[in-house]
Parts: sequence; structure tokens; C-alpha cells
Amino acid sequence: DLTIFKARILEKLNIAREELSDLMSSLESSSFNDGDGNFKTLEDGAATLEKESMNQLAARQQKFIVQLEDALTRIENKTYGICKVTGKLIQRERLMAVPHTTMSMEAKLKQAS
Repeated sequence: DLTIFKARILEKLNIAREELSDLMSSLESSSFNDGDGNFKTLEDGAATLEKESMNQLAARQQKFIVQLEDALTRIENKTYGICKVTGKLIQRERLMAVPHTTMSMEAKLKQAS
């Protein structure tokens, strides 16, 4: 089973890295830079909002990449699929849906309460 999860995580990791690269390229080539490495004065509120949104997406994507890399480490350490709260095995269905999870549904529901 671990090979299935590892392949799934690696696939998600490749996609996430590509998406992050696209976001970073969009940020670098956007209208915020005048081509000489100097940043223009942002007069348009919509442009500022778009840049903030893209920065947030990039930060979220970086966090997701770290979570996927951590999941690969747990596979190598033979601790993958064990809930960090309860110490019980995480259900296969949950791992298929969220392969980077560290918590069982039981623990996640308790956390939300």
C-alpha cells in the first residue's frame, strides 16, 4: 500500500511544484516590474489585490509542498498513516483523499469541536 501512496504523493508534488513555478513566473512577469528590475508605483487597487492574492496562493502552495514532502519522509520512516493525535492507523479512504494528512477523522473532528 505504501507504494501506492508514495506514487500518489509524488504525482501531487510534481503538480504542486509546477503550479508554484507558474505562480512565481506570473508574479515576476506581471505589471509590477518595469523590466529594469524596478517596481512601478501601484496606482490600481485591483492590481494590488491581484498581487496579494497571487502571493497568498504561492504561500499556500509552498505549504502544501512541504506537507507532501513531510508525507514522503513519514513513508521512509515507516510512520506514514499513523495519526499524530490518537496513534491509531488513519483510514485508507482518508489517506487516498488527503495523502498528506497526519490526523485521523476522529482526531480531526475532535479538533474542530
